[in-house]
Amino acid sequence: MSQSAEKAFELIQSAHGRNRLAHAFLISGALGSGKEELASRLISMVNAPADGGGTDLFGDPVVEETKALDDQEGGWVRIIRPRSKSRRISVAEIRDLEHTLRLAAPKGETKVGVICDADRMNEQAENAFLKTLEEPPDGTLLLLLSTKPQRLLPTILSRCVQVKLTGGRSLSTDGGDELVAALNDVASRGFGTPIAALHMKSVFTDFLAAKKADAEAAAKAATKEEIATYRDGTDGTWLKEREDFHKAAAEADYLDARNRSLDVILAWLADLIRIKTGSGGLDFPESSPYLEKIAATESIFQIGKRLDALERLRQTLETNASEPLALEVGFLRAFA
Repeated sequence: MSQSAEKAFELIQSAHGRNRLAHAFLISGALGSGKEELASRLISMVNAPADGGGTDLFGDPVVEETKALDDQEGGWVRIIRPRSKSRRISVAEIRDLEHTLRLAAPKGETKVGVICDADRMNEQAENAFLKTLEEPPDGTLLLLLSTKPQRLLPTILSRCVQVKLTGGRSLSTDGGDELVAALNDVASRGFGTPIAALHMKSVFTDFLAAKKADAEAAAKAATKEEIATYRDGTDGTWLKEREDFHKAAAEADYLDARNRSLDVILAWLADLIRIKTGSGGLDFPESSPYLEKIAATESIFQIGKRLDALERLRQTLETNASEPLALEVGFLRAFA
């Protein structure tokens, strides 16, 4: 059952107060649902100061603001993110985390490992982390944060207490509505043929091209600003490193936009299944007139195959495969 981040914290805090705190939590939810804020509050909870934070001049308890998650890192708190250009978490990072967790912490100190975007662990990293979950070191709290928990190994899911958060950024934001409107327009002119599939691919690639141009423009602007500010106070090597950093950040932003755009298409197709089965709860209710026409001719089995093809496309795009070729083959499989 999904719940707000505040309600989830209250429940976990209650378990902690009864010495029933689990050693591993999988916190999932949409972007903006409060996953990182909840993780930060849990870190502060398990490593609260002995005096409880003290009191103010009027004798009232001091209420500290929740720190940003990255500000919690240090000492016995480790935070892992997919920082590389490939946006993957490597087995080396997981083993480094495990090494820290195996060390003996001071009495009363909880060792905390946080893995942001845990679904970005590669296969070797997941298997290495599974061993830590199976035999967690004493005095350890593990927090996995993910928008796509279904992409994690079932064995990892089964060993974590799952906390699903409500709220967050809708799929309609950041161009989602525009992409869905374009899909509706293409679908209204035909669906389930090679021509329709290639039209959809064209809409998708045009959408991605705009996102890539925006990310690259932002990176160039940031680089230009830093050069103007620091040119006389540092050497060229540092500025080149910053330029490379902004380029990598632009690539990461583009890959995130591509992945989110695939989420939009998958949700659009999932609405097709909901209409077919009459289950309601549509992500894009304004698409109903278009999807109802498609649902009249598509079977649940056919729609399921289309969804599977899009998931395979996502996996292919995470390899070194040519993006244009992968998109063309993937859309033909999904929509022809």
